[in-house]
Amino acid sequence: MYQLALIMIISSAEKVPLEKCPALVLNADFRPLSYYPLSIWCWQDAVKSVFLDRVSIVSNYKRKIRSPSFEMNLPSVIALKNFIQPSKNPNFTRFNVFLRDKFTCQYCGDKKDLTFDHLLPKSKGGLTDWNNVVTACSSCNVKKGGKLYKDCDLKLNNKPYAPTVEDLHRNGRNFPPNFLHESWMDYLYWDIELEP
Repeated sequence: MYQLALIMIISSAEKVPLEKCPALVLNADFRPLSYYPLSIWCWQDAVKSVFLDRVSIVSNYKRKIRSPSFEMNLPSVIALKNFIQPSKNPNFTRFNVFLRDKFTCQYCGDKKDLTFDHLLPKSKGGLTDWNNVVTACSSCNVKKGGKLYKDCDLKLNNKPYAPTVEDLHRNGRNFPPNFLHESWMDYLYWDIELEP
């Protein structure tokens, strides 16, 4: 469930600093390269890619950028000209472990001061991989130390697994970015209420 009150949807008429005008980056099939983190580029990278003919402009902000000899509308949505094949298996990263576990300690359910924990400690031969690492808050991680969680009076809420890209995208939709421009809405699949 989204907390839309926390999302700032910027209308194209609103004047905001250039630093707050990123471009949504779509693959050549007009789907975002990634949903979480959302594939966005800073305005400078978007404009550079336009000049290098690597992207097509899909939509613009109602704002111009100028140099002494040139003027153009600032892109808000761009699409790559060459399709990038999405990865079938997500990389094993701290961020992706947190996303798989929905930014929640897998022992107590806390959402603050997160780190990750090896179920079978490295000191006992545990591997750093999808099936042995879970998100943990610092308190539970310290409580567990180099022991097995069963020996520390901790309960594992969800067994770790190797997620698919779709799993991470689905979980990422629970954490929409704080900034969404109105021109991005046709390309994002957030569950927001539609106007009648």
